[in-house]
Amino acid sequence: MDAFYASVEQLDNPELRGKPIAVGGGGKRGVVSAASYEARKFGVRSAMSGVLAEKKCPQLIFVRPRFKRYSEISEQIREIFFQYTDLVEPLSLDEAYLDVTENKKGHPSATLLAEEIRKEIYNKTGLRASAGISINKFIAKIASDINKPNGQKTIPPEEVISFLEELDIAKFYGIGKVTAAKMYNKGIFKGKDLKAKSLEFLTEHFKKSGNYYYHIVRGIHNSAVKTDRIRKSIAAERTFTDNLTSEIYMLEKLETIAEELESRLKKSKVSGKTVTLKIKYSDFSVQTRSKTLSYFVTDKSLLLETVKELLYQEKVKNSVRLLGISVTNLNTNTKEKEQVMDVQLEFDF
Repeated sequence: MDAFYASVEQLDNPELRGKPIAVGGGGKRGVVSAASYEARKFGVRSAMSGVLAEKKCPQLIFVRPRFKRYSEISEQIREIFFQYTDLVEPLSLDEAYLDVTENKKGHPSATLLAEEIRKEIYNKTGLRASAGISINKFIAKIASDINKPNGQKTIPPEEVISFLEELDIAKFYGIGKVTAAKMYNKGIFKGKDLKAKSLEFLTEHFKKSGNYYYHIVRGIHNSAVKTDRIRKSIAAERTFTDNLTSEIYMLEKLETIAEELESRLKKSKVSGKTVTLKIKYSDFSVQTRSKTLSYFVTDKSLLLETVKELLYQEKVKNSVRLLGISVTNLNTNTKEKEQVMDVQLEFDF
């Protein structure tokens, strides 16, 4: 999806259309979750601090995120995907891989299918999407960014190698800024430079990732579209405008965070045994405290009871700028899910 969160906000509020908006918070503690294309023209990007975003674009409008709304539209989009194939691998609310080798429409052209799917998404939601089409997930992912927004790019089998050879190494999916800088220092600027390096050289300088780089630059990526991706954790956290110094205030904030986490757990239809409290201090150091229970939990009250115990486990060493709660050790089968029922049904929220 194109600037998904921001586009949803502009869809629901016509007054925001055509204006630079950022989903997230402004000020010294705010972070941009998503930016509209109008804001991106000024250099505003996701994960940017609210202060920097405002400097780049003084007329920027900040909008608080509404994840329930984004999830609602994401479900509508996935329903469209399943009209074409059951091989759908969601990566996030706004992105997914589809294997259309054998599709429900019996259509031989993945390019035309992508066009049709994008039209269906627009007709149903009023939102624009972009697509990348190729022989595997790695190349399709790269292709999906080439003609954004509201476009698509097909890289057929016979063009894969030449495409990768001329591609800037920083645009390879899986190569971040740090690795790209390291490659530049070793004379690797484009795919053809990477391809010229031996497997031994790449594993020596990039460890286990060297094997991955050696194969992807040759168009080899055998990861199948996985329809059964298993979540390992579900979390919710919040950064505060002003530092917190009192455990009483922290508990108030944690209650809201636990409520959001409960909603996410129930929506995902999972529970977990291990509850972790995350504390980020004003000096940006991070501390985590965890407890594994003998039963699976979902409800806010049980989460909060455990988190309270973790909070008072030891004295908070400094003022706090962020608190978060995560649940891991999730239940993955029917018998495990049954174990949570006796605990949950005692509470009526």
